[in-house]
Amino acid sequence: MIIPTHIEDMIRQQTQSGATFNAYIYDTTRLDKRIKCLKNMMPQGVEVFYAMKANPHPAFLDAALKAGATGIEIASLGEAHKATAAGFTPSQLIYTGPGKSLEELTWCVENKIRTIHIESLVEAHRIQGLCEKLNTTQDVLLRINANFDIHDAQTTFSGGSKKFGIDEEQLDVALPQILALDKLNFHGLHVFAASGVLNVDDLLHNCALVFELTQRIESQYQGVTCDIIDFGGGFGVDYEETGNDFDPQAYADGLSALIAKHDFQNRHFVLELGRWMAAECGWFCTEIIDIKTSRGKKQVICAGGINHFRRPAALAINHPMNIVNLGREKLFEAQEYVQQEKVYFGGPLCTSADKLANDVLVEEAHIGDIAVFGLAGAYGLTMSNNDFLSHAKPLEIVIEQGK
Repeated sequence: MIIPTHIEDMIRQQTQSGATFNAYIYDTTRLDKRIKCLKNMMPQGVEVFYAMKANPHPAFLDAALKAGATGIEIASLGEAHKATAAGFTPSQLIYTGPGKSLEELTWCVENKIRTIHIESLVEAHRIQGLCEKLNTTQDVLLRINANFDIHDAQTTFSGGSKKFGIDEEQLDVALPQILALDKLNFHGLHVFAASGVLNVDDLLHNCALVFELTQRIESQYQGVTCDIIDFGGGFGVDYEETGNDFDPQAYADGLSALIAKHDFQNRHFVLELGRWMAAECGWFCTEIIDIKTSRGKKQVICAGGINHFRRPAALAINHPMNIVNLGREKLFEAQEYVQQEKVYFGGPLCTSADKLANDVLVEEAHIGDIAVFGLAGAYGLTMSNNDFLSHAKPLEIVIEQGK
């Protein structure tokens, strides 16, 4: 990974005081460009939502708003409050995810959010009861746990036993009950098969299967039209830097062909994208506190660990990384350092699970240098167990647009 010049400059500027440096640096330029790019290339009817679970920092929400995202995909009441505080209206929010509480659903119905995506019959009846009490109706989509999945995906959300949605084979029982609830305005389906998919053909195959499922439902239930189809997200990020980047233009072209094939031109299609938009907008930067050899392998210990950047350990992957050498004075002559070696990076926590990277080839690193982990803009700080051992949280530094 090559550290962008403006990021390295920011690191050097921030470390001049000599205080221990542990921070996320954000530059939302890529998020802005990707939203605008998708809006231009996607076929008519495709709406782009920012999945704020990837990074709920106000700078990311502000960038999504200014770039013209259709809205925000939320998964909690806390996210709803953050999205509206950033300038999105409730009518621009779609609420996905299992286990929505009564308090959360009440806020959504009272504030007339765009759609609630039903995950179970219990949730459907809960919304019906709220609407009866409030004398209103609510637009909904039905999330389906399809009986197909994407085998090579980083994370799968359909196929097998899942907490997400209603199993496809249970639709004959569940869907008539949902359609009978007169306060729910049924608008279509939400079928999210997988996350972190790099192969465009895999995601397009999923789209084709969703379209076929849609047609089966519409042929079986007279008068039912799925005018909104939510594919979830799924666009992958090449964390291993293999050059196998996801091709959004190929996806747009393939989706356009599928829409024409199924004569779905007058429908709306939802993409909820988070990781693909946010990952390249962030760098986790943490000072090297200690370097030592343990039974033949270098252990590099940093100021921040899984309490600040949990994703590498949670998914058992290495993020791309590099070192900013600060040339700090040695504490003693025999002090260890790294020179063209594969090493282990960990944090200061009292657990062997505290891994930032393993078997990473490092050209040179010294105590006091800064280890920089790229593609850290998505599922970084808020995914991490920040309060473990009560270390101070890392800084979050936002680089202003145009600087």
